Parts: sequence; structure tokens; C-alpha cells
Amino acid sequence: MNSKKYHRKMNISRKIHKIVSFSLDEPLSQFRSFISVASSAGSERAIFRSIGGGDETMAESGGGIAHRLASWRCCCVFKELSFIERRRRTRTNLRNASMIPPFNKHLFGSRWRSLGVSYRILSMDAREKSTSTVLESSKHKRVPVFVVMPVDTFGADASGSLRIKRLKALTVSLKALKLAGVHGIAVEIWWGIVERFAPLEYNWGLYEDLFGLISESGLKLHVALYFHSNLHQHRKWGVSLPLWIVEIGKSNKDIYYRDISGLSNADYLTLGVDRLPLFYGRTALQCYEDFIVNFINKFEPYIGCIIEEISVGLGPSGELRYPAHPLGDGRWQFPGIGEFQCYDKYMMEDLRIAACQVGKPEWGDMGPQNAGCYNSLPPGVPFFGDGQENFISDYGRFFLEWYSGKLICHADAILAKAANALRKYQQTVETSVILVAKIGGVYWWYQTISHPAELTAGYYNTALRDGYDPLASMLSRHGAALHIPCLEMMDNENPPSYHCSPEGLLQQICKISKKRIHLIGRNANERLDKTGLRQILANCNHPQAEAVRSFTYFRMNEKIFSVENWNNFVPFVRMMSSDY
Repeated sequence: MNSKKYHRKMNISRKIHKIVSFSLDEPLSQFRSFISVASSAGSERAIFRSIGGGDETMAESGGGIAHRLASWRCCCVFKELSFIERRRRTRTNLRNASMIPPFNKHLFGSRWRSLGVSYRILSMDAREKSTSTVLESSKHKRVPVFVVMPVDTFGADASGSLRIKRLKALTVSLKALKLAGVHGIAVEIWWGIVERFAPLEYNWGLYEDLFGLISESGLKLHVALYFHSNLHQHRKWGVSLPLWIVEIGKSNKDIYYRDISGLSNADYLTLGVDRLPLFYGRTALQCYEDFIVNFINKFEPYIGCIIEEISVGLGPSGELRYPAHPLGDGRWQFPGIGEFQCYDKYMMEDLRIAACQVGKPEWGDMGPQNAGCYNSLPPGVPFFGDGQENFISDYGRFFLEWYSGKLICHADAILAKAANALRKYQQTVETSVILVAKIGGVYWWYQTISHPAELTAGYYNTALRDGYDPLASMLSRHGAALHIPCLEMMDNENPPSYHCSPEGLLQQICKISKKRIHLIGRNANERLDKTGLRQILANCNHPQAEAVRSFTYFRMNEKIFSVENWNNFVPFVRMMSSDY
């Protein structure tokens, strides 16, 4: 037999043996206990019909379920092998973003190149010491998968108290995910639930119950500490800010972000109040720090063994950004460029001080007056084109450096406090937990010169300036990982006229993070089709970047457990969770 063919057959044989032994021999005892739970679950049989292949008769009998599950898992062996082979043949790589400037060609002159070198903010990378070590190459290594809990995990009972909804169904779902190869669950911890009624009065009861349920299922935890509200996105299941914060906001709307029209966004406190004692004698930063420290003290036994990752919310949707593209209230629609969010009285006072410090007090009166509105498109907006006082003018550079700099300083202050609180847990490998910061994926208009949607969100990233480099430097100093979205997206899935490039954005972030900080991936949109899952798999092990440390799938719901989606999701998880 030809030597190459022989080794190839042996490799495939070993893969089959590995998957079959995992699928059939080892976990059968787990399946028996799993089935015993299902037999008492009643209404949860739908989940077993999905896993078992859709046969309701077999779902009614324990033996039938076991037989169908065994057969289904054998089938997964061959599905997974074909998934491997297809991926080897059609590996999807990030494409270089092409520059498609909608402006005049003379803008590419030497003046632009000199500006790209001369103007930077917070140049930390060359002078600041980093707490992160040089990362070992991790290409083609396993990438643990965490699945985010459902948005309606909690609900009010007859007395109005919050409780875990559909407890039996959730228990079955967690065990199904564990058997599929999922590493852990991502849990969103809301400031508006835990410290809801009064300052410094924390109620962790719901999360104690939920953490116990997850750990009993053999799953690990990615915890996200969220200081925002999501009522605009989920009116039925949303969570507000703490009620005592809401009361303060009724009499002082300037504790929230405002746009140029004076409309406020009550999802997150403005950066302008970070150091002002407006909250019963505490500053916003002190409120965040007290919450983080109380969480760590409460769940100390879990940290490092069950809780492996702790993400700290830094803005709307937990992301480090301004709410320049608000969802749910009708102000913004994709692909609008958004609006600058700096018109609360506290941010405007800070802008005036910054303008006086550079000897231009007139620059502190207002933000850009020629920057369009939420749904403007860049070719017609002077600030993002070649108009007077545009984004490359002296005024434009001053404003954007101040605007983005405030955002990075906000993250720096919060992460410093979180890193200090977690330091003692990072001394040994056994109790190591990683700190995580989340950013938004603003990929529309990325292929233009000015990147207007990123600028309004607070990322001073253009064709001439790397806006994510200062961010990576700041994270490196705190040993924090960067949580990036859009791993499921491809450029060709968006209309060409919007100049979108999620792949280009991801490639840029991968380049600046290499050897400096860990990356954690997530999907921005729910994708359970094979194309989307293959794209995630390819991006998690990109050939020109470090493999991501873990991947967060957004999110758990009934769609995952449908037959077709489950048959796509399980091979994907197993590919992510194994070396290859």
C-alpha cells in the first residue's frame, strides 16, 4: 500500500475511533441519567424529540430514546468527518479590505500620510509596561465554546419576585449542551437586578441558584457584569438600571448620554459622571467598583474553578462604545452613520476644559455641527468628507482625540479596579480567571476613508489611523482579553453600497492584538447554518493571527434544539473543542 494513503487511512481511523468512543461508550451512563430527567420533564419532551430525531413515539419511551440517541450520535461521526473534509477543501480566510473612498482623490495626498503619523492619542504601546506575557502560538488548538443564557431566563412569579423560568426545561437543555461538547455557559449579571432597590444592598439569590444549576450540569461559566439597561432592545424581558439610579435620572437627565438634539439615552450612565459623587455620595466608578468587589467576595469559591472568564460591562450592550446607533427607539436604522453622544452638561464641561487647555476655547462650545444625523450616509456629510472643519482638520482631530480618549480612559479606570480585585486569583494556574472587555463590531462604512460609523461610536479609526491600537495597549496593561464580535460575518453578505467589511475589521483587530492580548470571539447575529458556522470556525483559527481563547455563542433558545440546527451545531462545537 502507498505510504501516504496508509497514513491517511490511519489518521481517519484514529479520528473515527476517538469520536465513536466519545459518542457511544463513555457517555451512555450519562445519557441514562439524562433520560431519567427527561421522563419527569413532561413539557420538555420537545427538546428530546429534537435531539432524538423527531420521533414522538420514541420520545415517550426511555429505551426508544436511548436507541435513537445512539443511532443519531453514530450519524454525527460521519457528519463531523464530512464537515472536517469540507472545511479543509474550502477554508475561508479573511480578505484584505479594499479601500473604496467616496470622496475626492486629492485627499490621498502627502498631507494625509503625514497626519496619520503625527496625530495619535494615548500612545501607550511603546512606553507602558504590560501585565500580559507573550502569547504562545495557539493555531489549530481547541477553542472552548460558551453559550449565552436565554434573554428571558428570569421571570416574575405571582408575588412579583424574580425566579428562574422553566427550570426543568433549562436543566435538560444544559445537559444536552454538555453532552454536545459545549464547555460552558455565559451568564449576564445585571446591575438592575442585584442592586435594584437601594444602593449597596445586593441580592445575589437568583444567580446563586443559576450558578448551582450550571455547575451541577458539569459546565463552566463566563460571567458578564452588566451596568447597562436593555429595555430598548427587549421591552418584554428587558432589565432597567437600578431603580434608585432611575429616580436620580428623573430629576437630572444629564446623568445619561445626550445627542445634539438633546435626546437622552437611559441605557448607560454618561462618562461625564464617572468621577462625580451624584449617586448617594458615590461616583459612578465607585458604584461599579463596589459591585465588582461584592460579586467577587460572594462567589469566591467559584472563581478559577467554575468561573473561568469575567467580562466587565463598559457601555451600552456591555460594549466599550457610545450609544451612537440606538436600537429600538426609532432614531437609527442600519446603515446610518449615527450621531456623537457628548451633549450632556458634564461631557460639555469637560470638552470646554480640554479646548481651553489647547488654547482654542471656541472649540469647546459644541461638538461638530456638520456631522449629519443618525441616518445620514457619508457622501453627503461634510465632517466625514472633504468639507471645512472635517475630520482631518485641526478642529476635527482635536474633537475626535478628546471623544475617543474619554472612552479609553473610562475603560482604563474600570478595568484597573477589576484587575486589582482579581489579582489574588491569578497567582496560580489552578485559580486563574481572565478579565474580559467587550467592544462593538461597527463594520459598515469600514471601506471608506473616514469610517464615520466607527467615529461616532468612539473608535478613532480611519484609513490613516489605527484606532484599536491604543485600546489593545490599555487592555494589555491590565492583562485583559478583548471580546470581539462578527466572527460569523462575510463581506459579500452585505450590500456593496454600504461599504461594509466585517472581515477587514476583524483582520485589523487580529493584527494589533497578536502577541499582546488574548482574543475572545462571539457572533453578532444568530447563525446556525453551515456557512455561518464554518466562517466562525475559520475565524477562530485564522492563519495570520492567534487562535481565539474561547468563543461565546449568542444565544441559547429553542432554535438550537431543532433537528436541522442541532445537526449543524453539534459537529461545529466538537470541531471547536478538539485539536486538529
